[in-house]
Amino acid sequence: MQNEELIILNKLQKFLKESYVSIGDNMIGGGIDNMEKYKYMMGQAHAYLRISQEISALLNPKKEKKNYPERPENVVDFGSPKS
Repeated sequence: MQNEELIILNKLQKFLKESYVSIGDNMIGGGIDNMEKYKYMMGQAHAYLRISQEISALLNPKKEKKNYPERPENVVDFGSPKS
């Protein structure tokens, strides 16, 4: 890949990660007042995570897949808390 393409993909991944973390912070901080908003935000989080994973797979092809147990689809990992 050309350098410009890598820069764009890295910026996109950074944006996706920041958006994902922002959703997590909002959910943890009590920014959800109804089930519709919760479902919407969960959908966004899943989409950001999936897109980021696909970009990583494109940038790092043929990485050896580890034999970790699959995480259930209804579990979202927002990472460690900010310190």
